[in-house]
Amino acid sequence: MSDSQTGRFPVQINPPVFFGSAIIAIALVLFTIGAPEQAKALFSDVQSWVVGSAGWFYILAVAIFVIFVVLIAISDYGRIKLGPDHSEPSYSYGSWFAMLFSAGMGIGLMFYGVAEPVMHYLSPPAAEAGSVEAARDAMRITFFHWGVHAWAIYAVVALALAYFSFRQDLPLTIRSALYPLIGERIHGPIGHAVDIFAVLGTLFGVATSLGLGVIQVNAGLNYLLDIPIATTTQVILIAGITTLATASVVMGLDGGIRRISELNLLLAVALLLFVLVVGPTSHLLEATVQNTGHYLSTLVDTTFNLYAYESTGWMGGWTLFYWGWWIAWSPFVGMFIARISRGRTIREFVIGVLLVPVGFTFMWMTFFGNTGLNMIMEQGITELGTAVSADASVALFQFFEYLPLSTIASTVATLLVITFFVTSSDSGSLVVDMLTSGGDGEDTPVWQRIFWAVAEGAIAATLLLAGGLVALQTATIASALPFTIVMLFVCWGLFKALRLEVVKRQRLRDAMHAPRVVNNPVSWEQRLNRIIHQPRKEQVLEYIEEKALPAMEKVAEQFREKGIEARVTQETGQRAWIEVLHGDEIDFFYSIHARPMSPPSFTMRDTRKQREESLKYYRAEVYLKEGGQDYDVMGWTTEQIIADVIDQYEKHLYYLDAIR
Repeated sequence: MSDSQTGRFPVQINPPVFFGSAIIAIALVLFTIGAPEQAKALFSDVQSWVVGSAGWFYILAVAIFVIFVVLIAISDYGRIKLGPDHSEPSYSYGSWFAMLFSAGMGIGLMFYGVAEPVMHYLSPPAAEAGSVEAARDAMRITFFHWGVHAWAIYAVVALALAYFSFRQDLPLTIRSALYPLIGERIHGPIGHAVDIFAVLGTLFGVATSLGLGVIQVNAGLNYLLDIPIATTTQVILIAGITTLATASVVMGLDGGIRRISELNLLLAVALLLFVLVVGPTSHLLEATVQNTGHYLSTLVDTTFNLYAYESTGWMGGWTLFYWGWWIAWSPFVGMFIARISRGRTIREFVIGVLLVPVGFTFMWMTFFGNTGLNMIMEQGITELGTAVSADASVALFQFFEYLPLSTIASTVATLLVITFFVTSSDSGSLVVDMLTSGGDGEDTPVWQRIFWAVAEGAIAATLLLAGGLVALQTATIASALPFTIVMLFVCWGLFKALRLEVVKRQRLRDAMHAPRVVNNPVSWEQRLNRIIHQPRKEQVLEYIEEKALPAMEKVAEQFREKGIEARVTQETGQRAWIEVLHGDEIDFFYSIHARPMSPPSFTMRDTRKQREESLKYYRAEVYLKEGGQDYDVMGWTTEQIIADVIDQYEKHLYYLDAIR
């Protein structure tokens, strides 16, 4: 009976994570409101400490994430599926790529698309300001901040979530990735702490995006409607747009997030093509190729460059801020990517996640950034550089001033920032709710997502009151620090789990076994008939009931006589299975499913889909813990099934020997 039926207020939470995260978030909001000057000073001190003492750790950790995901993809681990062996991708390549495009876009692209290249050109970390070398470096640095490093961070979290949830049947939370390291203790205080770090990182990461977004919305409304740029205005805008996000939460995933995301993609592509067409088209296409080549050729040097020999605070305002931002966002984006990637191999996953969104981002940054640089360097529009240096939030709208249809373009850009704002808050609240409910956020009461949507807006508003962009950057960098440590353990746990799986496959392949017992040899005619026979579902279920189930019961009885716990279970109308329990070690699982199959084309004369459905047949297929094994036991004798169970159990023991 549901809570609504009993009259109780519906609640579905993991109390330590929910209340721990909520208390810390609320305490920060109250502290910032009650003591804004002290909060501002604290944020400044924290940023100085992180940049001065932990900057090297961020740089090294992100480099490790890039190396980790690339090595995982090109190794034997790359063949492992994110799901059971028999699973197939839920989406076609086209749909999957489209959703990765959508995941790669956000408020940051709107805020920094013009501003970052221009700011690096006018104030580079090493080159001479305003030079051609500074322009090349500006695009290289921009690509570096928005390239494979960002998506490697997302890939680490998404890969761990997808693997442990879809292949190991653990909850869709960050703590699950630590199971190979600490086992069942993931359900205790350590697991709670890990999920709290993920929640806080997501809250501050989303709040940072909301803060940047509302600053830019304010700039756009000032340009279009002459609404004053002020912190009060921005707080009012946060309240209004958070209300829209709350409405989207109430509408649900399909009614709210999906439709607004589709609008995002449409508006963004339209804006991108507009800049390409009305800007210096040939120059932009040339620059895309050259920027990409320059980025790739200097990737290793840029990855480990901390500007240790230059006295500059540049790293804290740029690279460290970005790394903290991406790490804080990784539970949010990682969970989205994981949910759409079930059934992909790890190699497919890494190639898609690292290359597809990066390609779109590089086009966006080149078309907007190089057009802005071209205006300053070739057209002499130095006012754009002056305006960007004074206030980065107005960069996009100043940029449109020098293009045709500027009012229309600015209106579309403002609308796009608002829709990004709404989807960030809505999706972020869904992810936080999943983390605080133990991985079951889809079925949680709506009020819980509303609570987190409001919390994100409140955090963004208080951070703006406490110091604007600097406070947002500080909160992002600081909140990401503990989660960076968690992510390194996630890499370790994922590597350990993948290594055990590859060891198991190798031992199963190489193991020697006694020949299968066959009491009743069949003629070749009988064997051929069995091979080409295409039984209906009822026949397979009858076979499972009459042959497979008794065979499993006999094996289980023998195990129990030897003092080993074993049980046989039947799911009526679908499958039967035997489990042999090994205490602290991995249990043995053997199942026979009635699996539907499409008929081979040579048996069909009518190829209509309705005809194919009517001709569909079934196999009695063997499944192990890893998934379907692609062989059919329909027609086997009871003794043959017993022998197969014992064969698979013997292989399982070889695996346990290998990992002890």
